[in-house]
Amino acid sequence: MASRRPDSFDGLGYRGRDDPLYGTGYPARSGGVPAELQHHWVTTPPDIPGSRNLHTGERTPQYDERGGEAGAPGAAAGWDASQPSVPPAEQLNRFAGFGIGLVSLFTENVLAHPCIVFRRQCQVNYHARCYHLTPFSAVAVMYSITKAQGPKALWKGMGSTFIVHGVTLGAEGIISEFTPLPRELPHRWGWKQLAGHLLLKGLTAVVALPFYCASLIETVQSDIVRDDSSSGLLDCVREGLARLLGVGAPHSRRLLPLSWLLLPAALHAVLRYAVAASVQRVALWLHQRSKKQADPSNPLDAYFPELAAAWAGSLVADIVVFPLETALHRLGLQGTRTIIDATDGAVAAAAGGSPLVLPVNTQYDGFADCLHAIRRKEGGAGFYRGFGALATQYALHGALLAAARTLLRLLLLEGRG
Repeated sequence: MASRRPDSFDGLGYRGRDDPLYGTGYPARSGGVPAELQHHWVTTPPDIPGSRNLHTGERTPQYDERGGEAGAPGAAAGWDASQPSVPPAEQLNRFAGFGIGLVSLFTENVLAHPCIVFRRQCQVNYHARCYHLTPFSAVAVMYSITKAQGPKALWKGMGSTFIVHGVTLGAEGIISEFTPLPRELPHRWGWKQLAGHLLLKGLTAVVALPFYCASLIETVQSDIVRDDSSSGLLDCVREGLARLLGVGAPHSRRLLPLSWLLLPAALHAVLRYAVAASVQRVALWLHQRSKKQADPSNPLDAYFPELAAAWAGSLVADIVVFPLETALHRLGLQGTRTIIDATDGAVAAAAGGSPLVLPVNTQYDGFADCLHAIRRKEGGAGFYRGFGALATQYALHGALLAAARTLLRLLLLEGRG
C-alpha cells in the first residue's frame, strides 16, 4: 500500500491557496495530520491531475469529478472538495503589488544610475569650480557629457553595482548563518540584538569593500580612456580580488591600504542603515496614526505607504551620510590613476576640441586628514559636491512612484465601475 504524503489530497488536509505555506511542502494546519508528520519536509512536488502514479484499478481524478462511494478513487484522493478560485479583486491586488515593486526597483537600480555616476564624479573632482549643489547645473552637465560621449557615458559600471549588491547580500546571509548575529530584528528587540544586527551590517560592508572600490573606479572613469575590448562584466570581481590580495597592475604609492578604509566603510554602512530604518519606521507610524482605518485589501493602502516610507528613509540617510561618502570615495580612488570627466563643462565644441578629462591626484594621509583637508580647502560645501545629482535621483524616483500610484488608482476605479 502506497504511503501517504503530508501535502497530498488524500484526507490528511487540503492546503488552500490562501494558506501562506501553500506549495512549500509543509503539511496543512488542519485535517488530522499525525504528530510525526507535523514538521516533515517533502521534497517531491504535490500531485497534479494526470501525473499521479496510479495503481491497478485506479484512474486519474478530474477537477470536475465528484466523490462517490466511500473508498472510490476520487473520494480517496480528496477531489470531491471544490477547488478554490482566486477572486478578480485579489488577482488585481497581486498584480498591482508586483508592478509597483518592479517600478520601484527599476527606478532605484537602473534609471537612477546616471545620477549616481555623475554624483560620484563630482565627489572625487576636487579641482571643479562648480559644486553642482542644485539639480539644474547637474542636469545641464550630464546632458553635455551624454551629447559628447554618447548614451553609454553615464551608464558605465552598472553591472558592477549589481555585483556589489550580490556580494553584500551573500556575505550578510553567510555571516548571519554561521554567527549569532541576527539578520532581521524581531518585533520586540533588545539592545543586545540591535548591537548584533548593526555589527552584521558593518561586517558586511567590510567584506564588500574591495569590490565596492573596484565598482567605484568603473563608475567614475571616463569612457575616453576606457578600453571596451578588454573590459568585461566580471572585471569588478577580478579587480576587487587583486586589490584585496595586493596583486595585479602596479598602482601609485599614494594608494591607501584597505585596512585604512575599513572604519569609514563600516561607519558609512551602519549609519546609513540606522538612519534609513529609523526614518522609515517613523514615517509608517505617522501614516498609521493619521489614517486609522486602512483597507488592507486596497493596494493603495497595502503597498504605497511602505514604499513611500522607504523612499523618505533612503533620502534622509543619503543626505546625512553624504559628507562621509565623499571622503570614502576620495580615499578609495586615491592612487588608482583614474581619469574622470571634467564636471565643470564637458565639451569645447566651438574650438572643435574633444571632451575634457582630468586625473585624480589626491594625497590624503587617512580618513581624518581627508575630512580636515576638504574643510580647509573647499569649505563646508565641499562635502556636498554633486548634491544636485542626488536631488535629481530622488525626484525621479518619487515622480515615478506618484505616477504609478495615479495609474493604479485609475485602474481600481475602472475595475469597480
